[in-house]
Amino acid sequence: MTPTGPVPLGGAAALVYVIEDDAAVAGLVADTLREFGYATETFHSATAALRRLPVQRPDLCIVDLGLPDMDGIELVRQITAAHTCGVLILTGRGHTVDRVMGLELGGDDYVVKPFDTRELVARVRSILRRRSAAAPGMAPGTRRLASFAGWTLDGASNTLRSPAGEEQVLGLAEAQVLRVFLDRPHQILTREQLIGQHDLSPLDRSIDVRISRLRRRLEADPQNPKLIKTVYGAGYLFTAAVTWS
Repeated sequence: MTPTGPVPLGGAAALVYVIEDDAAVAGLVADTLREFGYATETFHSATAALRRLPVQRPDLCIVDLGLPDMDGIELVRQITAAHTCGVLILTGRGHTVDRVMGLELGGDDYVVKPFDTRELVARVRSILRRRSAAAPGMAPGTRRLASFAGWTLDGASNTLRSPAGEEQVLGLAEAQVLRVFLDRPHQILTREQLIGQHDLSPLDRSIDVRISRLRRRLEADPQNPKLIKTVYGAGYLFTAAVTWS
């Protein structure tokens, strides 16, 4: 592999936490990422990672689901509830439900063991690229407030305000998909366009999970959506008019 530079966040090398109890796997992941210019810290337990997170905020956490002191799904929940970093789930579990649950809780993507290191790096780079594009202040003059169907999204803080004035902060993955919809309303968008990834596997459920989460937030009846329509065989369509300020 030929090392290439990481996506810079704020001008510094992206910092990745590798949370994996298997020392050999953790070493392989950390060494591979360092070859590509990323800074890494390795933790062999959820407790150690949670203790470090408030002290040094990473740009991305790679979380193994089979940790010795806490189920990885619970760790993903705690990380996404309290921090804004990206989360890549690393799992040897064969059950789709575990991966879907991790995405439901705010994970950005997942890699199944055994994995190809090139795929791992590609997924890390994709998450960090999306984070960089969504980060406030990255593009001067970027439109910030989007209004649609009584809702408002503050793109700088990922804060969604309902027609009743209630506010909730979206996870990065949800906010990115919603932002794509708001930038291109009344257009059929493919799963690849929405997630920003080429050659997406037909079995990849990540975009479907994010659409489901957005529908639960935005739709009066998520089972019969009016704002985010499924166009079978093509993708999804956002039906509301959008104004930016």
